Amino acid sequence: MLAENLENLVQKERRAGEQLGIEKGRQEAEKRALESKRNAARKLIARTEMDDQMIADIEELPVEEVEKLRAETQH
Repeated sequence: MLAENLENLVQKERRAGEQLGIEKGRQEAEKRALESKRNAARKLIARTEMDDQMIADIEELPVEEVEKLRAETQH
């Protein structure tokens, strides 16, 4: 009985650890995807005459984010 309870606890903790790892991986992937969109927006700002709304639509970013990126690149 004690060994069975211990095994159940170990399995439960292992599943919790796996879920935590999956969540951390998902968050990291989202972070990389957002940075990739920002980098693409920076290139569009630098190399085209597109307005902020168009870049935001293309890169699926808030227009405020594109405005911020444009301000950063102009300094």
